Amino acid sequence: MNYVKEYLKAIQGGAVIVSKRVHKQYQQLVNDIDNPGRYIFDEEKANRPIEFIERFCKHSKGEWAGKPVTLELFQKAYIAALFGFVDKDTGFRQYRETMFFCGRKNGKSTLLSGIALYMLMADGESGSECYSIATKKDQAKLVFDEAHNMVRQSPDLSRNIKKRKTDLYFPATMSKFQALGKNSDTLDGLNAHLIIVDELHGIKDRQLYEVMQQSQSARRQPLLIMITTAGTVRECIFDDMYVYACNVVDGKFQDENFLPILYELDSREEWQRPEAWGKANPGLGVMKKPEDLKRKVEKAKNNPKDLSGLLTKDFNIRDTVYTAWLTFDAINNQETFKLEAFRNCYAIGGADLSITTDLTCATLLLMDKDTEKRYVHQMYWIPSDNFEKRVQQDKIPYDIWLQQGLLRLCNGNSINYRDITAWFIEMLNEWEVSPLWIYYDSYSAKYWVEEMEGYGFRMVRCIQGARTLSLPMQQMGADLQAKRINYNNNPILKWCLTNTGIQTDRNGNIVPVKNQSAKQRIDARPPCWTLMWACWTTTRSLFRQCKGDEVVPRGRKKFTNLKDKKVRLIGYKSGRTETGAPTQVYYDLCGPVWANYRSLSGSEIYFAKQAGSQQEVIFTVNWRRDIVAGMYVLYRDKAYKIGYVDDLEGYKKDLKLYCETSSAVNASVLKGILEALEE
Repeated sequence: MNYVKEYLKAIQGGAVIVSKRVHKQYQQLVNDIDNPGRYIFDEEKANRPIEFIERFCKHSKGEWAGKPVTLELFQKAYIAALFGFVDKDTGFRQYRETMFFCGRKNGKSTLLSGIALYMLMADGESGSECYSIATKKDQAKLVFDEAHNMVRQSPDLSRNIKKRKTDLYFPATMSKFQALGKNSDTLDGLNAHLIIVDELHGIKDRQLYEVMQQSQSARRQPLLIMITTAGTVRECIFDDMYVYACNVVDGKFQDENFLPILYELDSREEWQRPEAWGKANPGLGVMKKPEDLKRKVEKAKNNPKDLSGLLTKDFNIRDTVYTAWLTFDAINNQETFKLEAFRNCYAIGGADLSITTDLTCATLLLMDKDTEKRYVHQMYWIPSDNFEKRVQQDKIPYDIWLQQGLLRLCNGNSINYRDITAWFIEMLNEWEVSPLWIYYDSYSAKYWVEEMEGYGFRMVRCIQGARTLSLPMQQMGADLQAKRINYNNNPILKWCLTNTGIQTDRNGNIVPVKNQSAKQRIDARPPCWTLMWACWTTTRSLFRQCKGDEVVPRGRKKFTNLKDKKVRLIGYKSGRTETGAPTQVYYDLCGPVWANYRSLSGSEIYFAKQAGSQQEVIFTVNWRRDIVAGMYVLYRDKAYKIGYVDDLEGYKKDLKLYCETSSAVNASVLKGILEALEE
């Protein structure tokens, strides 16, 4: 019998309720059966493991203990698809990796134990190495122990399989089945034929998955089975594999060796609709009692603390822990944007500075003036000295984020705040995104603020407390749920938000707190809250000029204090040519410096000429002692002669250099300056 076709027939006839992605996947499988290409469906090979399990394996727990395993149609269809599609030339299996996603208490352990014993004894692989892995060895042993119990209850299996100290051993082919824990540092050198990843959502160590997957490279037709419910830890390997599986089902990715079977609710709201519960629970009514599930649902309606566990474990809805500020559905937004679309635009900036352990984050908040939709662009930093250690110990994918360009490293064992300054300047010069002001948390920010102000950025302190953050948090939460904040699907920010909880004071104000362990950072939080506060209070001013109420289209202010132009300050001294004639020798005073550049207004030029001056442009640079009238400013290969230096009454912060236009500078002078720089 072709169980794949039988299952699709039951789905289409309404006898079985499944998720949209399960329906779509089995439609594709049947299409592959009817229209074979490189791979064909071998019904005999498809049914062989099914017959093995039902003939030799027995239940060990509950009301079915001691009775032969009788697989349900959804289990038979899955096994048939997994083992039945083979290469028409070699006969080897098509599917090498699979994700089986279904709610708890749907016979996962029994299914996996049966498959493991088949792969150990009857798959035709000599020296087969089969492993069950999980975050904790006790979890991995659930499948192993169930397989051992099946062996003990079956005379045929017990005669052929021996229980050793750490594994089940099949002497006829020198094969073994063993449970392994998360210590991936000791797993190199394995030669796995079957890998069962039990409860993938609990595995934070990406290296564990990668090491085990690489251990299969020498096998002819290895199999890696990931079986799991949803979880509450975000941006871990589970999220990566789930998104990948969805993309394969949806046709966005082509992977002919990956089989995704995703039993889940199609939307979060379906958890209160009993007729939809079967979408995430294919064994409902046989393996899983509807009365128990109904009781859990009613309890969760009255106790929000139970809801997160119900959604993730019984309905396969990805969520955050119950103490989280927002649900994963509210946070998750896969919209993206190109920063190029905001070239020559205003922004509001924010920064959260750390020293050694926490992430440092810089943020630009941009807005669409028509829709008032928020767009968030960010960069993160951590020290380079402990980078590898943090990837290994924290089990957080900093290395992946670094490769994606979402994270940068600071040399040494602490954060170099100059890197944050350089990023804001980079945004200004390369993308022409101008922060009207930048909010900062005053912690350890004194010298950095002075540096930023030296470059002309306007810095505004943000005090982080219940009075200042409560209203912005509420506003930001509402906007996240309404999908009015596009954060470019940044996984770091998404991860930080899912790890954010709330604390409520006696006045009903809320403040963000870390929701999980110390390793679960929420360091992206402060810029977001300060930006949200700024956005909430200054939405209109973000797109208006300083005077009047004239709406400015996307573009920069005509007058700005930002030192966003690179110039060179050129001095000169008396010298002589090779023939002994007197001349001026030009030299670079200090290398490139940042300056603000503007032309004098008409009235300023008029009064300057009345005073006999030819100055028409102003360069504003950081204060220094060695600039005097008569020197030159070189900007864009044009020389401007300094006619007057205004030290702003000795304030020692800025210097204003009033200069003649480049056309007033003799060509021979410019030639001499350029030649001096070349030397």
